[in-house]
Amino acid sequence: MENPESETDAPEPANLRFLRRLVTVLTGVMTGGVLLIIALIVIRFYDAPPPLPEEILLPEGAAATAFTQGDGWYAIVTDDNRILIYDRVTGQLEQTIAIR
Repeated sequence: MENPESETDAPEPANLRFLRRLVTVLTGVMTGGVLLIIALIVIRFYDAPPPLPEEILLPEGAAATAFTQGDGWYAIVTDDNRILIYDRVTGQLEQTIAIR
């Protein structure tokens, strides 16, 4: 009859030890990767610019034909060949550029 203690005292095969360490390292790398992706998503949404206003008041008789935005501003191109640049935070008209 075999001694059950001799089975538990047997040395672990080298390839099994390597696989166990490999799985442990890969688990750590995957956990770090998931945490990094979550952190990047949070940072990306945290740096979002302020939202645009619900309503933009244009000068009398002007109608919007195009819209663009940048860091801290947005611009409206009107049908009377002007570009109106507004401050993104306050919504105030900052600059008017005539298009020739």
